[in-house]
Formats: sequence, structure tokens, C-alpha cells
Amino acid sequence: MPFPADLPLEDVFSSIADGLFTVDNEWNVTYFNEAAQRITGIPVDEAVGRKCWDVFRSSLCDGNCAVGNCIEKDGRIVNKSIFIVRSDGTTLPISISASTLKDKDGNVVGGVETFRDLTDIHAMRQQAKDIYRFENIVGRSAGLEKIFRILPRISDSEATTLLLGESGTGKELFARAIHNLSPRRDGPFVAVNCGALPDTLLESELFGYKKGAFTDARSDKPGRFQMADGGTVFLDEIGDMPGNLQVKLLRFLQDKMYEPLGGVEAVHADVRVVAATNKDLEQAVADGSFRQDLFYRLNVVTLTLPPLSQRQEDLPLLINHFLEEFNAIQGKSIQGVSEDTLHVLMHHDFPGNVRELENILEYAFILCPGDFIQVEHLPEYLQSDLARASGPDPLRGSMDEIKSRAAHHAVERNNGKKMAACRDLGITKDTLRRLLAALETGE
Repeated sequence: MPFPADLPLEDVFSSIADGLFTVDNEWNVTYFNEAAQRITGIPVDEAVGRKCWDVFRSSLCDGNCAVGNCIEKDGRIVNKSIFIVRSDGTTLPISISASTLKDKDGNVVGGVETFRDLTDIHAMRQQAKDIYRFENIVGRSAGLEKIFRILPRISDSEATTLLLGESGTGKELFARAIHNLSPRRDGPFVAVNCGALPDTLLESELFGYKKGAFTDARSDKPGRFQMADGGTVFLDEIGDMPGNLQVKLLRFLQDKMYEPLGGVEAVHADVRVVAATNKDLEQAVADGSFRQDLFYRLNVVTLTLPPLSQRQEDLPLLINHFLEEFNAIQGKSIQGVSEDTLHVLMHHDFPGNVRELENILEYAFILCPGDFIQVEHLPEYLQSDLARASGPDPLRGSMDEIKSRAAHHAVERNNGKKMAACRDLGITKDTLRRLLAALETGE
């Protein structure tokens, strides 16, 4: 379908809120729209005719030019986050998309790039960093907010608390939060993984032993309960505790008394117990692998922690939180993840939950040289998610197709109001109708 004569190309591009520029095969800027002028602070007449690297001075101008890669490989780039230097010397975060520019015969005559100012997004992320943080737990999802509301009251009590949730949901973080918010906050917090030690070692770790209890017991050794006196013991993976130790733990929960291995006298310890498991304890009781009376003692207060797949709105917050920690530890200054990287992560189901996200970001952090983590920095098993996560490229195709998509986006931007879209683009309603029809038919 021929392009309508009453819609000059410059008018379409000038109406776009994103910056847009084109270059020829010699890297000379051939077009620079009004949004590009506003974002960069460089007047149109100063940009056109100059080399693109003199105009932008971006973090990709040192040999990894986005438009250059597209022209060389006849490819495209979508939503890549970088920095540019404005005319006043300030550094600006932007998101770019780039593609080759072809004539009607299909010959590459240059490149086209759009870019979007991410300053407001970065500011909102920084502001949200502290708003959505409870103790060291980051999130704003409905499931977490419900827990946040009741956690102070739970912490203020002395009740034994059971944390349920999949592996990697951050159960120890919640246990520490309960301790830190409780009257025991000045006492010790002692964590024990009940699934990480053999039965005999676990008993001595929990309850200690007396000199002569076994061959190598040359002196008394305090157990974790004694070490946590006045504080909190966190028993992780409680579902893996062997039956003989379940009996001893039950007694402790009943009267705060226990007997060290090899001891003959009971010892008292003023300790609150917080337990956690990723197992179905009710099913374990039914199977006979977990004592029913112990289950009811542990189940005074129960908190079920949501998996990350149910906390999708928390992903950007968690990403910023982990990157902040890695920057502090490793002395780097990674600014965040690119938009396409975030898109990939938002489409991943995270079977390993928050721990998997942390591992992914730590891996990417190592590979990323600076600025933003890109998709190529992610672990290989996530690379295949890009095709599924990526949306259509607004710069791909012929000029007619680009103009038709610009019309479609204008309608979307104005919530379906076509007259408003016409005013936005400076075109007639008939022209808009023809552009939308061309997009639907693919002509």
C-alpha cells in the first residue's frame, strides 16, 4: 500500500515521544527528531551532519556501537540500556532500539535508532528501594504485605513459630526479622540446618555434650540451645529431624529443659524457637515420619511464605537490592539491568525462588563490565527465554510499516481514542484509518 501523501515522514517522527535519529553508512547523522533534541540538549541543526559518536558520546561508542552492529550484521537491537552524555556534561540513562535502514530496493543505506529517557524510572526505583523494605526483606506484593502487617505482633510474642515455603523463599530472613523485632533482639540469633548434619552430630550440635560422652569428648561443649540463651534458635529444615531428636525437641518446647549428650542432669535454656521447612509436615505426620505432638507444638503460629512466581511485582525491587549488595561487596558500579534483561527475568518462573534470582544476578554481575546487565550476561539456560520475552521491534521492516506502527502506538497511547491519536500525529482520520488497515493486512 503506498504511503499517504498527506503524512510527511518528518511529521510522524516529530510526533514520537522517544528520541529518533538516522545515520548513513558513513555514520553521519541524517535525521534528528525533536524528542532527540530535548533528551540530549543538542539542537537539530547541530546534530545533523555530525558523526553520531560526536553527538551522543555513549557508553557504546568505544567499539560496540548499536547502530554499527545492526548495519554490519543487518540485525536489530531492542531495549538495550546504556548511558549517554548530554550537551551540558551530565550523564543520562537511556534505553535504545536500533535497526538497519534500507531503500526500496532493499539496500542498506544506514541505520535508525530510537531512545528513551530512563531518568524518571531510575529515580522511582531509588525511591522505592527504601519504601518497600521491611527489615532486610524486599517486596511490595500482596502476599508479603499481609505478612509484614502481622509480623511485628508475632515477633512481640514468645510463641513458637513455623515458617513454611519452598526452598529459596528466604525463610531465614523472616526468622531473623522475627528475632530483630522481638524483645529478644539484644540476645543471640543461632541458626541450625537440621538436614545438613548426620543424626549423632546434630544431637551434639543442638544440645551439646559432656566430657567423656564419646571417645573424642575431652571437654564439655555447649550446644546451640545453650549458646542461644536469652535469644532465638532457628531450626531450618525441621522436617528432616530424626525421630529420636524430635522427642528431645518436644521436651524442650514443653518446659525449656534438655539433657546434653552424656549428661545426667537437665539444663534450662531461655530460648524461643522458630522452625522452618519446605516439606508438608501434615503429610509427614500421616506417613509416621514426623511426630504429631511435635507438629502441634511447632504449629502455634504458622507463616506461609509465597514463592517468587507469585511475587512478580517484587522482581525489580529484588534485582536492585541484590545489585546494590554486589556493588558494595565487589566495588563495582553496575547501574541495573537492561529492559530486555528485565523482560527475560519477568518471564522466568524461578523454581529456585529468590535464591535462584540472587545466583543469576551474581553470575551476570561477574560478566558485566559496567553500566547495565545485558541478556548476554545471563546464564545460558535463560538465553532461550529472550525470544519468548521480546516483543515486536518498532523499527523493523519498511518505512511504510514503521509509519503504520507509529499510528498504532499513537492510538494505544491515547487509550483507543482515534481523534486524539490524529491530533497527536497531525493527520486526518482517513489517513489514520488507512495506516491501521495497512498494519492489519500487512500490506
